[in-house]
Amino acid sequence: MRKVQPIRDERVIEGMKDYFYNRSMRNYLFFCMGIYSGLRVSDLLKLQVMQTKGTHISLVEQKNKHAKMFIIHPSIRSDLDDFTADMHQKDYLFASRQIKTISRMRNRPIDRTTAYRILSDAAHEFKLKDIGVHSLRKTWAYRLYMDNPENLALLMDMFGHSDPRETLDYIGLTQDMMDKAILNLR
Repeated sequence: MRKVQPIRDERVIEGMKDYFYNRSMRNYLFFCMGIYSGLRVSDLLKLQVMQTKGTHISLVEQKNKHAKMFIIHPSIRSDLDDFTADMHQKDYLFASRQIKTISRMRNRPIDRTTAYRILSDAAHEFKLKDIGVHSLRKTWAYRLYMDNPENLALLMDMFGHSDPRETLDYIGLTQDMMDKAILNLR
């Protein structure tokens, strides 16, 4: 399994937000919720409209059953409210437009493969490599760390890491640090 990377360049992040905004509000909000929450894609895809009505979203992570609460970023609040205005409370926020082939079910969340395709198409447009659904979570962490390296302890706690090197490697900083050190050789 290949190791995916965070999106490091803020200009690319802004470009991708614009790219999604002009194509699909669902995909735009999926991208933004991913880079502003640090949730795993499996948890993002299960979000329901009723969870987005307050200032924070509370949930229990599927993978490790930890309770999480995170603020809805103010920059997407208005778009989120407009997007969900005509939806039912129990509708999935990132609903598939298709009827499931085998079960014939409607109103199900997009699946992980669709989420990957959405991100992969945008990554191709921006000439990014090693981007996958986990890149959203890593982008969130990378941005938090770059904004303030003192956030490392917070990130270690969020990811359940006991060693700072594990967290730095997870968000792609060990490679960045190695590259920088090599380039600084005389």
